[in-house]
Amino acid sequence: MAKRIAVLSDTHGLLRPEVVEVVAGCDAIIHGGDINKPEIIDRLKEIAPVYVVRGNNDKAWAERIPATLTFQIEDCRFFLVHNKKEVPKDLTGIDAVIFGHSHKYFEENIDGRFWLNPGSCGKRRFVQEITLAILTVEGSTLSAEKIRIQP
Repeated sequence: MAKRIAVLSDTHGLLRPEVVEVVAGCDAIIHGGDINKPEIIDRLKEIAPVYVVRGNNDKAWAERIPATLTFQIEDCRFFLVHNKKEVPKDLTGIDAVIFGHSHKYFEENIDGRFWLNPGSCGKRRFVQEITLAILTVEGSTLSAEKIRIQP
């Protein structure tokens, strides 16, 4: 049975009600860092299991949150990190790489591996759109839907 996975990053202390509405009913939530407040993770955990990494703006309160995380949903193996520059060269056994940091949505298949940056759905910076993604994972098949939030 397919799993719906919410993927977000760079909330920077703001969990918008529109984002909560989108992630409600998801089977899991992936957060790519720059959370800024522990309450955001607490609230997301009330909705679904959360996979999370620490971002460059997550200070002392987040020291127990890992910088990178490898996990599996269905038959897909994920590698999660905040900054794409910190992705290791050897991704053997990894099906999908999820990252944040740039606040720009990015989705591409590179060398048979799925890469996703859900953008930022927290505090708006510059003129970039507010986005997150919903992944559908069924077995080893993965597809993404970009979700835009109107500010």
